[in-house]
Amino acid sequence: MAQDTVTTEGLKPTKYNRREAIAGYLFISPWIVGFLIFTAGTMIYSLVISFSDYNLATNIIRPAGVDNYKELFENERVTTSLKNTLFYAVLAVPLEIVFALFLAMLLDRATRGAGFFRTVYYLPKMTPAVATASVFLLLLNGNTGAINQGLRFLGIDGPQWLVDPAWVKPSIVLMALWGVSGTMVIFLAALKNVPKDLYEVAELDGAGPVRRFLNITLPMISGALFFNVIILTIAAFQVFDQAYLLFWRDQNNTAPQESLFYAVYLFQQAFQQFNFGFAAAMAWLLFVILMILTVIQVKVGNRFVYYEGERK
Repeated sequence: MAQDTVTTEGLKPTKYNRREAIAGYLFISPWIVGFLIFTAGTMIYSLVISFSDYNLATNIIRPAGVDNYKELFENERVTTSLKNTLFYAVLAVPLEIVFALFLAMLLDRATRGAGFFRTVYYLPKMTPAVATASVFLLLLNGNTGAINQGLRFLGIDGPQWLVDPAWVKPSIVLMALWGVSGTMVIFLAALKNVPKDLYEVAELDGAGPVRRFLNITLPMISGALFFNVIILTIAAFQVFDQAYLLFWRDQNNTAPQESLFYAVYLFQQAFQQFNFGFAAAMAWLLFVILMILTVIQVKVGNRFVYYEGERK
């Protein structure tokens, strides 16, 4: 009798969990269907057409084998766009992290009008990319732009941001820094979760601001820092809006090759030259590169990330 009771009681949670799981899957079924059709399905289709010569203008598909992938390693513009993208990522990601963390620390210290300043700092994220590009075309004008006029006031002769090849990628980085408010919000949330008593104890022990930042702030927000580095790296390798709107919006314009990023060249192949097979191969190469970089970042980052409640 006791054994039957135990068995019956053991079945009830199982039935309940099964019903709960079914209900949960029903609730998320619209997302599952959307993912299978619009994400997984399109990825599989792009992988298939990457092995074909598919011209959208003629709507003719011919088998191409691995020719598209061979061309990836022979095409000089692919190599140039990858080098430009890598240079941009190495330059932009650290600057975005530092700038976003700096803004988050300023907002974390704000007492009066904190809500107002948070709204103001987040507004650039809500600004359409086209409007932002139009503003930066005026700001970065080498002759009449506000940035160079400010530098002249300080006695500095500003560069030709949008013309000089050496300053093309820094100009795009400046535009990217304008939209770091999303990263800033994540850092701000992480800073709010740092226990204040840690700072008080460290201050009593004589630790200065720099030591408190290095020994308390950075370890406690390392999870958010790790997340932002991965997300910003992925975004940097997919940079498109800034470069396209500043340099490639006019198809008749001869833009500097320093502004040819991987996503821009992929867009040109797919939607200007209608070479969908080669564009799909480019997309899969980018996917593999990002997967490798993410795995490396996870392997390295897990050694330095502190998770609350984790015992070592």
